[in-house]
Amino acid sequence: QVQLVESGGGLVQAGGSLRLSCVASGRTFSSYAMGWFRQAPGKEREFVAAISWTGVRTRYANSVQGRSTISRDNAVNTVYLRMNSLKPEDAGVYYCAAARAISTDAAAFDSWGQGTQVTVSS
Repeated sequence: QVQLVESGGGLVQAGGSLRLSCVASGRTFSSYAMGWFRQAPGKEREFVAAISWTGVRTRYANSVQGRSTISRDNAVNTVYLRMNSLKPEDAGVYYCAAARAISTDAAAFDSWGQGTQVTVSS
């Protein structure tokens, strides 16, 4: 497993942008697929985006497709999520997670960060 620490959340106006970062500890980061999930109050955790260990393959939830970009820099053990045109429904706690292979299923991810709060004002 790897230890994950997210950052970059905060209060953003609707229509704005933000970039979340997730730094992983350990020398095996480059062997993991990475994902971002989010959870709004009273709702279940949902998939947002994922990226393969090479960075070549990516997957996105329909709700963020076209306005979000997941990327990674294995040299600094970091995965990013850039989100544009933010909507109030994008608000929630965003979690970074690591898996052995790229997936949209939370059950496939065995290491999770503590999360970073994103609030979108309308």
